[in-house]
Amino acid sequence: MPIDLFAGIPVTDVATSLEWYRRLFGAPPSFRPNESEAVWELAEHRFVFIEQRPDRAGNARHLVFVDDLDTLVAQIAERGLGPAERETYGNGVSKVAYRDADGNEFGFGGSSR
Repeated sequence: MPIDLFAGIPVTDVATSLEWYRRLFGAPPSFRPNESEAVWELAEHRFVFIEQRPDRAGNARHLVFVDDLDTLVAQIAERGLGPAERETYGNGVSKVAYRDADGNEFGFGGSSR
């Protein structure tokens, strides 16, 4: 069964949030279905979107596992964003969390070096 994933993040203002998410993901949105949404394709059939929904903003939490966490964190830092927190677990897996202006959390996980 093919699976497509659309993970949504409610934000107070799409126009304001676009730049922050562009820096987080390293690219402009893959497409804009309308004025109140922006969508990034992180991998084939795996999408993250922001949607202007002020009444729900700040409550999203997402975690994506990547092959090279340290390189990704360095690339995001070059784009001007620093993590809100970083945790390393006993099994060698790390999680790095970023928070947008609304408090939504987007994290990346992977093996520590």
